[in-house]
Formats: sequence, structure tokens, C-alpha cells
Amino acid sequence: MEIADVLCVPGLSGFFADDQAAIRAGAARDGFDYAGGPLTPGFDRIRQPGRSLSVMLVLDDGQVAVGDCATVQYAGAGGREAAFHAAAAKRLVEERVAPELVGRTVDSFRELDAAVFGLPGLPAAVRYGVSQALLDAAARARRTTMAEVVRDEWATGSALRPVPVFVQSGDDRYTNVDKMILKGVDVLPHGLINNVEDKLGADGGRFADYVGWVRDRILRLRADERYRPALHFDTYGTIGLAFGDETDRIARYLAGLVERAAPFTLRIEHPVDAGSRSAQVDAMVALRAALAEQGAPVQLVVDEWCNTLEDIEVFVAAHAADMVHVKTPDLGSIADTVTALLHVRDAGLLSYCGGTCNETDRSAQVCAQVAMACDADQVLAKPGMGVDEGLMIVVDEMARTAALAARRAGAAR
Repeated sequence: MEIADVLCVPGLSGFFADDQAAIRAGAARDGFDYAGGPLTPGFDRIRQPGRSLSVMLVLDDGQVAVGDCATVQYAGAGGREAAFHAAAAKRLVEERVAPELVGRTVDSFRELDAAVFGLPGLPAAVRYGVSQALLDAAARARRTTMAEVVRDEWATGSALRPVPVFVQSGDDRYTNVDKMILKGVDVLPHGLINNVEDKLGADGGRFADYVGWVRDRILRLRADERYRPALHFDTYGTIGLAFGDETDRIARYLAGLVERAAPFTLRIEHPVDAGSRSAQVDAMVALRAALAEQGAPVQLVVDEWCNTLEDIEVFVAAHAADMVHVKTPDLGSIADTVTALLHVRDAGLLSYCGGTCNETDRSAQVCAQVAMACDADQVLAKPGMGVDEGLMIVVDEMARTAALAARRAGAAR
């Protein structure tokens, strides 16, 4: 089967792109917006509408494979690429990528992905969307799911079962937690702790109270005592800001949070931001050691400064985290996401097939199948911050995929 044509259509993503530097610096909320001007290059305002670009590969039998280019909510932060502009991406795909795709066969996803992405200078957002479409095309050519393509081409040995789902609360961090508990979410609530004064508290008190509130809310609302979700909070480096980046003080604070979260597992994503990859590795290694000395079972999750496959390999080699957030738009190619998830798994760390609220339904579906094929420890419900929509997309996609793969396996036997 061959690619006959390539179409590109600009669209919307599931949330907004936010200037993290301006928000961390204390930009005041103005309704849903933020007051003031942006600080990060590439932003026209602090909060701007999220955009995407659908890449459609028309196959020679009339089928259409689809992938969506998109970038993270906090573009330009933590070593990431600048904010996404769909019009520029469309020109790039049409002028440089499409001529390389038309006429190619789609039997092997890995081979085609490697050939196309030998092209220099393609932004991660473009590689992300095009590679999704290539994986979809390979699945259509074989008449299987995308998960089966990944499982077979990488020999992952996965049974293709749904994996635990992590859901984001956004700023509605109380009502949305109730939704998560009532729906039995596996990992919650994210919390969006991206500002010291309003969300963490100068001494960490606001966040500590919130952790305790989430714990108490689960104990009150859960229908079954066997429901024991992991508590995963993203703090965007604010803990380091509040405690002067002093490792011992941060470790003591996190140890106190363990008591607030008990009896549930506590995960803290990006507790400090050291400003570069090497400094971030050193800071996380030191913090893990300090927590081990205190006997505090906090699982540290690495995010910023761990964007590419090379970055992930560096963090894994240093054992600089308990869990690695494989942030799919930052990896670019889906092939790199697969390689990263398997590398994390094989190193004995927890693998998190993540991404951002600022993606699309299509990228969420593709990532859900990839997470299954790689036996990820958790996958992000996306896009959006409304809980219900992203959770539905990812959970239902995994359920459908598992059923189709099981049916095919049964038929083969």
C-alpha cells in the first residue's frame, strides 16, 4: 500500500498555550485570562488559544491515515521548543515532508519513520503529527490496531491491556477531584501547582493542605475501600522556589507531605527547576538521596529538561527520578516515544506516557495505543482540563483496542 497524497488542515487543540515564565513570576488572573504581557519568546500574550495541524495521508486504496501536530501547554519552558503556529507548520509539511511521503509504501512504520525524519530541521510538533499518521497508515495496511504494529515491530511482548490513567484537574482542583473519585480514576489529581503565592504558599502550607484535602476526599467519597489511587501532583518547580532550592529543606517538606497523603502513594512531579539539563539531573539525584536518608517514600517524577530521547537517556542513567514523564509532543516522533518508554521500563523506573492538555483527540488515541503496547505504568488522559472528555477518549480507546487485539489473537489460535 502506498501514500497517494498528503493533506494538511489547521485546527484547534484541546486547551491553551500558557507562558509559564509569566505565570511563575506572578501574573494576575483576569477571569480565565492573565493580565500583563508575555515573557517567553513566541507568545503574543500570556494565555493564547491552542492550535493544531491535522496531517492526512490519503492511501492508494482510498483509506485516510490521520495524525495531529501539536505542542505542549507550556511551550518554550524547560528547554522546550517555542509555541506552535499552524500556518508555518502547514507550509513546512507541504513543502518538505509531503514530497518525501508521496509514493512510499507503508508496510513498516519504523522504516518509514526513520527515512522521513532523516530530514533536518523539522520541529518536534511536526514530527509528532506526521509520525502519528505514519503509524496509522501502517496499521491500516496490515488491518490491525496501531498498538499491534508497535508491539510487533519493537517486540515488546505486551498483552495489550489498558494501563492506569492519570487525569489533570486544571485550576478547578476541587470539583474535578470529586469527578475523578466518582469515576474511579487510577492516578489523580495533577493539581496545577504552578504559582508559589496562590497555590503552594510561601511556606508550602497551601499545597500541604490541598494534599490532605484530596486524601480526605477520597476516603469520604470512594465506594469501595479497595479503591486506592496514586496521588500525583505537578508542582512546576515551585517547591524549589519556596524553599530557596535547598535540598534538605525540600526533602523535609516532601517527607511531611507523605503523612498528609497516607495511605496513598505520593508522586511529586518537577519539585525543583534547576535551569538546565545537567543542573536538573544533579538536583534530582541529590533530592532522591535526601529523601532516602529520611525514609520518605516519595516518588519523584521528572518532566522539564527531560524532553528528548537523549535527555531521557541521561536522566535514566543517573537514576535521577522514580518515574519519567515521556512527554510525547516533546519527543516528536512516535518512534522516539516508544523507544523512550521501553528504555525507562527496562531500566526499572516507572514509565509515564504523558503529553499535555493542549493536544487533540487524535493524538490522545494514538498515545493510548502506544502506552498499551509499551506496558506503560500510566498514561495521561488528554486533551483538555475538564476531566470527563480526556478520560473518556483515552479509556475508551484502550478498551476498544484491547477487545480488537484479543479477538484477533483468539482467531489466530
